[in-house]
Amino acid sequence: MKVVYITGWLRSGSTILGNVLNELPGVLHVGELHYLWQNGVLRQGTNSLCGCGEQVRECSLWSSVLATVGDADLDRVAREMMAGQRAALRTRHTRARLASTPREAASVVDRTVALYRALGEHGADRAVVDSSKYPAEAAALLHRPDVDVRVLHIVRDPRATAYSYQRSKQYIEPMSPARSTSHWVGFNIASELVGAATTGRYLRVRHEDLTQRPREVLTEVLRFAGLDDESPVDEDGKVTLGVNHTVTGNPDRLGQGRVAIRPDERWRTELPRRDAAVTTALALPLLRRYHYPLLPRGES
Repeated sequence: MKVVYITGWLRSGSTILGNVLNELPGVLHVGELHYLWQNGVLRQGTNSLCGCGEQVRECSLWSSVLATVGDADLDRVAREMMAGQRAALRTRHTRARLASTPREAASVVDRTVALYRALGEHGADRAVVDSSKYPAEAAALLHRPDVDVRVLHIVRDPRATAYSYQRSKQYIEPMSPARSTSHWVGFNIASELVGAATTGRYLRVRHEDLTQRPREVLTEVLRFAGLDDESPVDEDGKVTLGVNHTVTGNPDRLGQGRVAIRPDERWRTELPRRDAAVTTALALPLLRRYHYPLLPRGES
């Protein structure tokens, strides 16, 4: 079973990347599968729709996949999964999960892998794309000899994500630049730990490269994932998106039709200087590593 697990901080382009991969035959982007139980099964979040527009438990694909769980009390299973995730698969658990998989983590991973296999019977016979973005979960999955996990780490300039978080979206509240950047640093360092622990199963891509050279970057991602398809993105950076079955994620995942992948550089002039300064200071150790300019407007 092949799984492309996307990690990194939010607002970095994982939704469009996953949905483009979803257009390939035999590849299924399932969105943030980590939240299937909270949002999809229990409907406790604000983002409980499947990408097809139905409630997750009423979607034809997910109702079939969830039927394979083997327990009639899905609500109880969902609560157990959420408890295990909180106890052993938070970002701060990444280093420990690289070293070992305790019982509470193993039970969650067992059920997640069972879902992957069920998805393989419902359209993901070549690969599942899971954009949950939890490095500790990726670390635990890497211990499984029965799953071919490829960790795709997507990074975006922290000033851009701080700017994005100043605007609320349907499924998430606004966040201060300091808080957003603290999470950005934590998630990316944890993702780097996962990358350092594996050989040949980790690839880091920048959001800026994806949006400036989408066809080229998508081809690189496909080869990394062991897929020999042509990129679904044309020479003009456009792609036609069909129906997907993502659980949780950016509301843009519900969109279909012709889409142009292009940079959004509004943050360079619209992010207040004070906010840019705070973000730059907190992210400074990683800016150079990811080849981002010190000054937000790109001056040397």
